[in-house]
Amino acid sequence: MNSNKKLLKSSILPALMAVASSAGALEKPQTMEEMWKIIEAQQKQIDEMKAAMTAAQSQQAAAPQSNVKTLERKTDVLSQEVEKLRTNLVIPEEPKYKSAYGLGPAASKVYQVGKGLSIGGYGEANYQAIVGNEQPMSIDNEKNGKKDNADLERMVMYLGYKFNDHILFNSEIEYEHGTTGEGSEEKGEVSVEFAALDFFIHRMANVRAGMVLLPMGFINQIHEPPFFFGNNRPEVERQIIPSTWREIGVGMFGELAPNLTYTTYVVNGLNAEGFESSGIREGRQGGSQAKAEDLAFVGRMDYAPDWVPGLSFGGSAYLGNSGQNQLYAGQQVDVFTQLYEGHVQWKYRGLEFRALGSWGHIGDAGVLSEAKQETIGSSNYGWYTEVGYDVLPLMFEDTAQYLAPFFRYEQFDTIATAPTGWSDDSSMERWIYQFGLQYKPIPNVVIKADYRNFTSKAGDLPDDFNLGLGFIF
Repeated sequence: MNSNKKLLKSSILPALMAVASSAGALEKPQTMEEMWKIIEAQQKQIDEMKAAMTAAQSQQAAAPQSNVKTLERKTDVLSQEVEKLRTNLVIPEEPKYKSAYGLGPAASKVYQVGKGLSIGGYGEANYQAIVGNEQPMSIDNEKNGKKDNADLERMVMYLGYKFNDHILFNSEIEYEHGTTGEGSEEKGEVSVEFAALDFFIHRMANVRAGMVLLPMGFINQIHEPPFFFGNNRPEVERQIIPSTWREIGVGMFGELAPNLTYTTYVVNGLNAEGFESSGIREGRQGGSQAKAEDLAFVGRMDYAPDWVPGLSFGGSAYLGNSGQNQLYAGQQVDVFTQLYEGHVQWKYRGLEFRALGSWGHIGDAGVLSEAKQETIGSSNYGWYTEVGYDVLPLMFEDTAQYLAPFFRYEQFDTIATAPTGWSDDSSMERWIYQFGLQYKPIPNVVIKADYRNFTSKAGDLPDDFNLGLGFIF
């Protein structure tokens, strides 16, 4: 009897100590190497505990049954912890949602895992009622003759993989309008929004290569629905800055000084064949067998001073030829394209304020106009400002919910200057007044309602009412 008790004590006491030490080690493994060491140590402890339990069971008549059951329970607990750690190597615990390296919070999940796979995503759906004239003179190709509609606008999956602390892959795959639409882009399509490898070298200089989001404006990089007001992205960041804008490229990003960040790429240039009187939007190539006879440079800098909490401001520039070694009206021209923007954002307590302005210039616009038989603007511009305020904390202290009325004003003109010999199209100069509500029952989910009033210098444009929802995970 005494020898059996000694056997149980010699096996159970070290096991209990192992479990305690393992629990402490499980709290915050800092690296993948630490996690593997914990797993290996726990597996060894499990093997030792199982051997001790087998020895105890072989003399079960002499051993107290409660001691054997305790040892079995501790072994099961430790086995579960090992499996949990093994699972975390592939599917990590839910990270905090925060933006990293200019990407949206859900798109940034891969930067928070120790190693392995990261899965995230977002979606948005809306109902739109056209108010007034349902056959507008001209706004853009997407709005001509538009009727009341309901749309699963986007369903997006973020897939990332962290190979080690220095190399990771991140991507966004987007399904638009709920279907691939029998080959019609307007009815729906599946697209790779970005897919790039990041190589982390130093805080000040890291490399990204693949299909990249051009770092211009607010929306092009961070376009997840809980993080912008309204059901529709600002028209300035669709018509002047053609969001979502992505191309094949390589470049660098980093932090030059505390809170001073930059991103810069060399990418394939736009294709001027797609330029229209409504802007450069259709000149995006999106990495689909993109013509790369002409390359372009894009760069961005942002600064968030510590002395004004929540404030950030910066600017970006895009420069490159868009002719792509093609003939336009029998001529080979460079079509040097420039686009510049500046932005400021301030988030303080319940207040959210944004302002953005952009200006662009298209070289050889007269030749393009002749080739396209429509006026292509030599210059274009757009700006908007918006403000919203979370009112729920004024009524309920310590609430985690969010309710913000907001207002946005936009002004833009895709033909700010017409090329010599071509007339301006005044219907392209527009103003938008928008107001609405944004409600978040939890930070991941948003419900939106807004009304947009459209005005142009020429023509009768309809307004619209929008109701929708969005989410991230």
